[in-house]
Amino acid sequence: MATRSDVLIIGSGLAGQAAALRLAQTRQVTLISKRALEDSASSWAQGGIAAVLDNRDSIEAHIRDTISAGALLNDPRATRFVIENGRRAVDWLIDQGVPFTRDAAGYHLAQEGGHSARRVIHVADATGLAVQTTLTYKVRRHPNIRILEQHIAVDLITGDKLGLPEKRCHGAYVLDTASGEVLTLGARHTLIATGGAGKVYLYTTNPDTSTGDGIAMAWRAGCRVANMEFIQFHPTCLYHPQAKSFL
Repeated sequence: MATRSDVLIIGSGLAGQAAALRLAQTRQVTLISKRALEDSASSWAQGGIAAVLDNRDSIEAHIRDTISAGALLNDPRATRFVIENGRRAVDWLIDQGVPFTRDAAGYHLAQEGGHSARRVIHVADATGLAVQTTLTYKVRRHPNIRILEQHIAVDLITGDKLGLPEKRCHGAYVLDTASGEVLTLGARHTLIATGGAGKVYLYTTNPDTSTGDGIAMAWRAGCRVANMEFIQFHPTCLYHPQAKSFL
């Protein structure tokens, strides 16, 4: 089966769902989820989101903290871009209805390791799940978003696969795990939001879906892949010799 949309988004975590909601304002979007829409590493995240939300804090202080925690290996432009846009992103999540924890002064801000100020906004100790649940509710009801759950992207459709000379992506081949059929999903634009590759390691707190599919597909298509050595491992988890580690 072949179908076409304006934008194909591979991955249904917070990045994929946020992009889908924004792009669906003006475009027809197809969103692929390897399992159920809610089953992503994003929903496992607990702590919160760091952003400059207090008048006693500053962008420059947050940048200094981040570069220090990154042992001066950070990309300065990327660091500044993320931090300068942090509050805007949090405000957007609030507008979507994410129920961040409040206190007498407004939103409760925690101070976590590496931060010199209180700047971590959260939903109790299950922030990822709360944000994912909120966005999933809106994604499922958006008329411009087509959802394909239990579908796994196999490879990107590049020009050379179609006998075309230009180097560009035309969509993806996607496996329907229920039927075993491989679908051809064409798109004017393809966004890879597949998350990390924690499951290539013996020990990880990532879910089974974190297998690095998107990174591999991008590399096969000729994209530049960098900084693969920077894999974050959560330092603590619940361990049982006959069960999966639990964060």
